[in-house]
Amino acid sequence: MDPVTQGAIGAIVAAAAAPAKRVRLAALVGWAGGMLADADILIRSASDPLLNIEYHRHFSHSLLFIPIGAIVCAAMLWVFARKRFSFREIYLYSFLGYSTAGLLDACTSYGTQLLWPFSNARIAWNVVSVVDPIFTCVILGLVVYGFAKRHAEANWVACAFALAYLGFGAVQNRQAAETLTDLAESRGHDDAERFTVKPSIGNLALWRGIYEFENRYYVDGIRVDYLGSGTRVYPGGSVEKVDLGSVKETLSENSILSKDVDRFYWFSDGYLGWNPERQNLIGDVRYAVLPTSTIPLWGIEIEAVHENHAPFINLRTTDEDTIDRLWKMIIGRDL
Repeated sequence: MDPVTQGAIGAIVAAAAAPAKRVRLAALVGWAGGMLADADILIRSASDPLLNIEYHRHFSHSLLFIPIGAIVCAAMLWVFARKRFSFREIYLYSFLGYSTAGLLDACTSYGTQLLWPFSNARIAWNVVSVVDPIFTCVILGLVVYGFAKRHAEANWVACAFALAYLGFGAVQNRQAAETLTDLAESRGHDDAERFTVKPSIGNLALWRGIYEFENRYYVDGIRVDYLGSGTRVYPGGSVEKVDLGSVKETLSENSILSKDVDRFYWFSDGYLGWNPERQNLIGDVRYAVLPTSTIPLWGIEIEAVHENHAPFINLRTTDEDTIDRLWKMIIGRDL
């Protein structure tokens, strides 16, 4: 999730385990631990645009890396706190904060390599958006209150709220997935496969549903009522699925561009579609500003020079009309 939420979650978990006299220390150290894993965002290359998306949420978010990340965090903080606190105490709160980073990110729709180095699979449970103001504001408010009042109980309440909210996201996910399955059947797409639902930005009501049928990806918006009274479908469109084998046949074997196509295929979990508005651009079908849109947030361009890295193209648009349509779908109104 966003760095503020990552830090806040790390803070509440660490502070919840601390005695009253150490709540502030635990919150500060836990906040640092919760944010440190996202330092992998600094891994980038001007000549290789895919390096950043390849290594973001990579080894630093692995469960196996937690003790190492905690040592790094504790060592940096102990330089400033060594006269007042023991390294063991700083390490404990660093460990608790850092341990939340990968697990929280796995709850989002982006994908996290929790099992590295044993597996390169990007795990995404799709129960919360990468940015969710309700989730963040409640957690942050309780962190501030607990810090100001030295109340460990506020952090326990925050932990309970976080678990309940993520659990509610799992319930919403299941309802959206069932609706998507029924939608495919109603269209006569009985042999459809690869059903996936992901929360749209900032909420748990509106979901992006994706499924594959006859070499096309179909996308739709699914609005699941917060009170469980029903669902509403906003029909979207479809895009042609990218045939990886056919694309690679046109590229020089073992060329840089060919390897970049493989890397982007791995990153997108195979959800590659041809951009309907831009020739030679392969998009990641999983993400779009609107859940009904066939225009992805990002993609790579297939160029004529095969020894160059593939350009990574950001297609995000946030004009007034797009925001208005998104809001109407979130609250369940007609477009």
